[in-house]
Amino acid sequence: MLNSAQTQAVEHHHGPLLVLAVAGSGKTRILTHRIARLLEYGIPPHAILALTFTNKAAYEMRERIGQLLRSREDQKSLAAMTISTFHAFGMQVLRTECNREGKPFTIFDQGDVLSTLKDLLRNTKLSLDPSLIAARISLAKNAFLSPSELPDSGVDVYEETTKLLFPRYQTALRNFGAYDFDDLVCETVRMWQHRPDLLAFWQERFRFILVDEYQDTNRSQFKMLHLLAQHHQNLCAVGDDDQSIYGWRGANINNILDFETHFPRTLVVKLEQNYRSSPAIIAVANAIIAQRKDTRHHKILFTQRLEGEPVQCIVAPSPEAEARFIAEEIQRFRDKGEKPAQIAVLYRSNNQSRQVEETLRELSIPYRILGGQKFFERKEVKDLLAYMKLALAPSDEISLRRVINYPTRGLGEANLEKLSLFALIKGWSLMQAVSRAAAIPTLSSSARQGCEDFLTIIRETQEQLHLNSHPPSHILRNLANRIELKKDLFLHCAPQVAARRWKHVENLFHIFEKREQALSSSAPSARQPPMNLLAFVHALTLDFPDEEEDHADKVTLSTLHASKGLEFNVVFLIGCEEGLLPHSRVVDTPSSCPTIPNIEEERRLFYVGVTRARSHLFISRAKQRMLRNRAIPKMPSRFLQDLPSSFVITREIDTHDPSHPIHHHIHASELLDLLNQL
Repeated sequence: MLNSAQTQAVEHHHGPLLVLAVAGSGKTRILTHRIARLLEYGIPPHAILALTFTNKAAYEMRERIGQLLRSREDQKSLAAMTISTFHAFGMQVLRTECNREGKPFTIFDQGDVLSTLKDLLRNTKLSLDPSLIAARISLAKNAFLSPSELPDSGVDVYEETTKLLFPRYQTALRNFGAYDFDDLVCETVRMWQHRPDLLAFWQERFRFILVDEYQDTNRSQFKMLHLLAQHHQNLCAVGDDDQSIYGWRGANINNILDFETHFPRTLVVKLEQNYRSSPAIIAVANAIIAQRKDTRHHKILFTQRLEGEPVQCIVAPSPEAEARFIAEEIQRFRDKGEKPAQIAVLYRSNNQSRQVEETLRELSIPYRILGGQKFFERKEVKDLLAYMKLALAPSDEISLRRVINYPTRGLGEANLEKLSLFALIKGWSLMQAVSRAAAIPTLSSSARQGCEDFLTIIRETQEQLHLNSHPPSHILRNLANRIELKKDLFLHCAPQVAARRWKHVENLFHIFEKREQALSSSAPSARQPPMNLLAFVHALTLDFPDEEEDHADKVTLSTLHASKGLEFNVVFLIGCEEGLLPHSRVVDTPSSCPTIPNIEEERRLFYVGVTRARSHLFISRAKQRMLRNRAIPKMPSRFLQDLPSSFVITREIDTHDPSHPIHHHIHASELLDLLNQL
């Protein structure tokens, strides 16, 4: 059953709609029920566009809609809808228009971006970190700034170098016939701005638009949505400005704050009932966010839950004592039957996890860390996908350079340079030069044979794809066997490492198989043509997906940013000290600096951490931390002074007996009595 506010959001038909959904209020349920209701209203499924920030969120939304749509006819409707990330949608638009004009393109992943910037940096003779240049270029694109629009800093060497390299980087992209991740949104917007006819086509195609996590949109994404929704005005944005925590990577909180200005006659619906957390946790969350000093949409969380325990504020003498308390408390919860997967330790920065990890290992408590290496950034996965991309698009020079000498076939950097130079002289593509290696006198006979062996693999794969006698997952397996990928892994890695890396490859096969199952269950008219396999391969990596899902029963260790969207029965929010939360970069830097999140974003981050907890919340800090072999006193986070004393127990723990409370603000039994009266 939907509550009254949820029903109002679901039933709204035409016109702009802003749904302000507090943490734990069931916003995904609103989106899925609203889409189902639009279908009941007779809206054609192909006219509905739902945008998310991750492939995982898009997949879950599609799954939930499928559960609501029972009939076979409804399932056909689901297949006809577009539910994707912003970047996958941008790629769809660009690929449609580029295919019409016969201009195929490839997509740079993060490795390609860094490799290109390294080459450009060599010419400057500056020893700078290319990843910091890449981050600045990404921020500029998220803010919809062209190279010529970057401001002069005059003092920051990274800012000045970015201004120098940004146009050269864009030229390199054009030379490769490529877009990077951010271009998929930016270039879609620019195309629509310069081609009103194309904009009109896409406006008519998608008459109803729904957006999840609207508070996280950047300027480029806002421009995309504003243009697309301009004609029909049927934009439903769901979000919460109190959970806007990505300003450091370009998200613009003003997009949600100024929604009613951007889209006049907006209906605003507030979802304030929290279905997740206990009364004490709700009280703490409300108290924290009520102290925001910036503009916000006023909301007050409430819950109908009656039971609950007080929030505990733990004061430890040191990080070691803090970690020991957490580990032993986790062990107590396990002894009482709590599953480790329902327990999380959250922190502001990655380097805070080390002490907790060590203590958990000492007690043999299994854990996982969110934010590890991305699945599609793993070498074995990227190599196999590069072969598949080449079979589908031989002009993809980035993929060609990646795997022409993998496995080793005598085509290292020196011979690749000879191929590139000959291609440049003749006006050929690099693939054309490889195809005509026999005519290149500077190549050795072994290098020519290497080119022939490489081409044989590509041609065999192309033939299998053309015959269409086997599904792509089968062809991918054949490709892995053809390049002896498994053998190579076990030859060059320790057995355990090789087995783990081969498991990644098997997971890739499974991803292709899932796509094939989805297509086979769709109506024939909704099935994608074979050429869209290339779009699928590109789309796999578009949102820099989370590392492989670890479904084992383990405690979660995560940064506060990575924990967004998750929930746990038990949460430990650690390191709540000045300089950690809020972070020293914020405390020591003027809030006017556009690349540094200000204090209020840190407050929202604290709020997000608090609202991850269902039943048990521990907020901890250490009195001192070591810095350059010196014990430095640490001040409690300024956010702790906003905690409501009637819902919080403060416990100062001893080094030798961390479970012993030295001081209570209020007795636990008294607090439970108070909570039960609510």
